[in-house]
Amino acid sequence: MTPEAAERQTKTVTENRKARHDYHIEETYEAGLVLTGTEVKSLRAGECNLRDSYVEIRDGEAIMINSHISAYTQGNRFNHEPLRPRKLLLHKLEIRRLGQRVREKGYTVIPLRIYFSGSRAKVEIGLARGKHTYDKRRDLAEKDARRDMERVMAGRDSRKSE
Repeated sequence: MTPEAAERQTKTVTENRKARHDYHIEETYEAGLVLTGTEVKSLRAGECNLRDSYVEIRDGEAIMINSHISAYTQGNRFNHEPLRPRKLLLHKLEIRRLGQRVREKGYTVIPLRIYFSGSRAKVEIGLARGKHTYDKRRDLAEKDARRDMERVMAGRDSRKSE
């Protein structure tokens, strides 16, 4: 495998599945993650949780709050704190744009997934607006209808081959 192909290869560590259920995701961004050595080892082992985490814009920096990266099991006294705030690496213009949108009513920035792109840890963040309960019900109804249609079409295809 060439180095370019290895660089493009991605491995998802964790995904915030609840985010797409609770929010309308309007824009997504890819951000780098500032981590310590034991945090990287825990991520490679898949020890991470994004539930209830969010991104704050403070002093021109994007900070991920409440993301839980478990302590590394073979770590020593220099192991990291699991819930510490983690800095995100974004372009200044992207941070400024996100900060302006967050100040608008109803917008928030949430992490959608953490993954490795090559050897670098990345986080996909989304600019989101909260869903109402009737939006959630409509989404579930559409998902059920889509599943039923696929089931009918799959049944129809299998009968043709007989």
